[in-house]
Amino acid sequence: MTTEKHGTAEAADILENALPHSFATPEKTLDLAKQANSEEHSLTLRDALRQYPRAVLWSALLSTSIIMEGYDLVLMSSFFAQPAFSEHFGVYDPGTGKYQITASWQNGLSNAVSVGTMVGAFANGYFTHKFGYRKVLLASLCLITTFIFIPFFAVNLPMLLVGEFLCGVPWGVFATMATAYASEICPMALRGHLTVYVNLCWAFGQLISAGVQAGFSENPTEWAYRTPFAIQWAWPIPLFAIHWFAPESPWYYVRINRPDLAEESLVRLGSAGRTRTKTSAREAVAMMIHTNELEKRVGEGTSYLDCFRGIDRRRTEIACMVFAAQPFCGSSMGGTPTYFFVQAGLPSTISFQMSCGGLGLAALGTIVVWWLMQHFGRRTLYLWGLGLLTAILMVVGFISVGTGAGSAAGNYAQATMMLLWLFVYYLTVGPICYAIIGETSSIRLRTKSVCLSRIVYYAAQIVCNVVNPYMLNPTAGDWKGKTGFFWGGMAFLFFVWTYFRLPEMRGKTFEELDVLFARGVRTRDFAGYRVDAYAEGDGALRKAK
Repeated sequence: MTTEKHGTAEAADILENALPHSFATPEKTLDLAKQANSEEHSLTLRDALRQYPRAVLWSALLSTSIIMEGYDLVLMSSFFAQPAFSEHFGVYDPGTGKYQITASWQNGLSNAVSVGTMVGAFANGYFTHKFGYRKVLLASLCLITTFIFIPFFAVNLPMLLVGEFLCGVPWGVFATMATAYASEICPMALRGHLTVYVNLCWAFGQLISAGVQAGFSENPTEWAYRTPFAIQWAWPIPLFAIHWFAPESPWYYVRINRPDLAEESLVRLGSAGRTRTKTSAREAVAMMIHTNELEKRVGEGTSYLDCFRGIDRRRTEIACMVFAAQPFCGSSMGGTPTYFFVQAGLPSTISFQMSCGGLGLAALGTIVVWWLMQHFGRRTLYLWGLGLLTAILMVVGFISVGTGAGSAAGNYAQATMMLLWLFVYYLTVGPICYAIIGETSSIRLRTKSVCLSRIVYYAAQIVCNVVNPYMLNPTAGDWKGKTGFFWGGMAFLFFVWTYFRLPEMRGKTFEELDVLFARGVRTRDFAGYRVDAYAEGDGALRKAK
């Protein structure tokens, strides 16, 4: 595509052998695609919400499944600071006079979930491409309902580890499916907002988990940790009943050459009061077909290996690196703060309460970022978010080596900075990551690219989960707040990568992004180009004035 033209004649030629009988001629379909492209750019956020309320609703409902993974993420790490859980599963530490889950078992339990989610994410890339989003989601909800029994009835750490691994498999499906589905069922004006909502569901899940843990933190019986496990059953059964009626992604139907079903799906995703006409639905499907055929023309296959070939290698790098930055920018320490607060010297009850407050700030930050996205680009928010996180983590490190280190004032100062870290993270890096990933990959490789990026995230999370307990745990490094120096340094490295490699993709259709990546446009020039995928030759790209 780097040397090909994208003029009207060639665009019609691209469509010639791809159109089903229901679409008249390549030229007519091309006119429909142009009209749809024009409508995408003219559609405001308010108009999009008015015209596509069902798309918003179904995307939000499917993303709700992420709450379960966010819930468990905080659940297990918070259990390490819960006296009842530690006394049942841990060992006595003479140095602290308390029971502790050893660093090795903390690693094992945390990484069991990550390995399970990696398996689920990889499987999702294959099965969703073959069977579609809806069927895979329903099957995963059945699996999680069954697997929750294992950690609930666990009597020892090995049984708990197996249960966490198995639960991780459907969680990996939920985490990778929600972003791809949200980016495919809505217009460009809603794309960033609905993909960012995925992160809000994470925040809600973590907030609910922290609230449950705070309520049971003083309970000395086994129900202090069994009840939080049991609460996980509140989600999958009602979600199964709801998603039985969910519409399939129209892009999925285009990929399997069923534009008639894609039209039906688009009609279902429109407003109940202003249901999309066949004409407008057909315009949108025509643009989807044109985008799909452009990608096929440059040789894009649909296997995992194709994510590392040609122009998709760069797109895969971006998707994977922005996800890998999440655990490495300090979320192992600040994303699940209860254990850090305890090790920093705060009482368990206050630690759980501060964790609830921090995760409430996280939810607020994700809501505020919807407003920020209308005024700042994805690259700007992600880049300077990493810069602020680096500064906060360094401050935590300096507090821990200052004159007030170990004092009550110093402990609360560190805790306050970590609450600020949570707010900044969920105002920038956390939610914006999902918008970037939902826009970066090509349509034909969308599901597999999202799954690969999530697998890289889980691999990075495993590394961080191995390292962090050995720095924080009093039976190991006992670094306390000095851990901030390490994670601050890692956040700075990703800040440098972002500056040189992350382009601005706001306001571009998937078709236009295909052209920009195929032409090899430099990272910092993305935002400065206007793209016309139907213009002749060099007219496809022009500098914005």
